[in-house]
Amino acid sequence: MRSALVLALSLGLATSVLAQPRDYGPPPAYPDENVRTVYADVLRVDPVYENVRVSQPREECYDTEVRRSSGRYDNTNTGTIVGAIVGGALGNTVGSGDGRRAATVAGAVIGGAVGREVDANDNRPGSYREVETRCRVVESGYDERRIIGYDVEYRYRGEVFFSRLGYDPGEKLRVRVSVEPADP
Repeated sequence: MRSALVLALSLGLATSVLAQPRDYGPPPAYPDENVRTVYADVLRVDPVYENVRVSQPREECYDTEVRRSSGRYDNTNTGTIVGAIVGGALGNTVGSGDGRRAATVAGAVIGGAVGREVDANDNRPGSYREVETRCRVVESGYDERRIIGYDVEYRYRGEVFFSRLGYDPGEKLRVRVSVEPADP
């Protein structure tokens, strides 16, 4: 008996829940009933321009004459080496034993210095000219007129409207018309 009572109450409760009106949330995303898309006649289209500076960096190269100078001791290695050999050989002929070794080293050092000076006197400092290519980046550019939009004059149901668009609409312009009640 008790289970029959529980079953009856459950069925009654289920029936009352099903009988209640249900809210399924907002209606599906259908277009608003008061909005229509129609076509208007385009009367005039005027492009709107803007002047823009276009920058173009470019590399500019040119040849230039450069004056260079040679130093007194440039390229004196040969004289130093020959002087050291000759000085060492002369020093080796002087003395005997440890004195001979010292004389050889001293002769090589003195001969190297003398040879370097002799070679430096033959290579007197001078200047010469050389062509060198130099490059630099130069900023250049130009002014350009660009279309940034279109001023459009169009007619819908006898009335004339104006809009600025980002494109040229052609002969017909698709417009959205909305109707709402006016406040009393």
